[in-house]
Amino acid sequence: MLENNLNPDFRALPAKDRVIVALDCNTGWEAIVMADALVGKASWVKVGMTLYYAEGPAIIQMFKRRGFKVFLDLKFHDIPHQIEGAARSATAAGADMITMHTVGGRAMMEAAQRGAELGAADAGRSVPATLGITVLTSMDAGALAETGVTRPLTDQVAALAELARLSGISGVVASPLEAAMLRETLGPDAFIVTPGVRPTGAELGDQSRVMTPAEAFRAGSSHIVVGRPITQAPDPVAAFDAIAAELEGL
Repeated sequence: MLENNLNPDFRALPAKDRVIVALDCNTGWEAIVMADALVGKASWVKVGMTLYYAEGPAIIQMFKRRGFKVFLDLKFHDIPHQIEGAARSATAAGADMITMHTVGGRAMMEAAQRGAELGAADAGRSVPATLGITVLTSMDAGALAETGVTRPLTDQVAALAELARLSGISGVVASPLEAAMLRETLGPDAFIVTPGVRPTGAELGDQSRVMTPAEAFRAGSSHIVVGRPITQAPDPVAAFDAIAAELEGL
């Protein structure tokens, strides 16, 4: 069973506090304007590569000062020594969730967990959730086959999730279509964070394997990641509120 590194238990949280808003903005000021609008509404924001590489670790603290938890989605993938250092630095900077590619292997994921624990000790804070990327939600079976993986997509997800479990990290990032399978395999305490979530009627964008927010939670997701349906809506606050309302009682 994967260890839940974050307190409180995600199962005790209101559903809206398990919605991560992806601030996939090009500049820090765009992201801060959006975050300021969501203060008191959302609990989590996601910082991806574009924003982090533009603004550096300081962007994490900008969000933390506003009361947000930060999902730092840099998808680490390198030799174990480098990943241990990256996870340590990301944790010390304030990240509450970090990601790595499970295809980097067990030794790499174990190094990421060590780095997260060391970074938490350095900063005097709790250890973040450490998440392994299984198969990107933008990929389908054809795209996976182009990389040389010929087994069925769900088999690939299951095998990589098992590797994550053996590595001792907190959970996985996977499509909501695999959430039910992963919940059964990984147990009740594992983080299963699902991008590829789109409210009914929303455009799919570059996502191939999607569900609605309510469907994802019912399938077993611990957290869902929603970006453009909120951030590119005419009224982002109203869009977040609509998702929160859909999830009430789940």
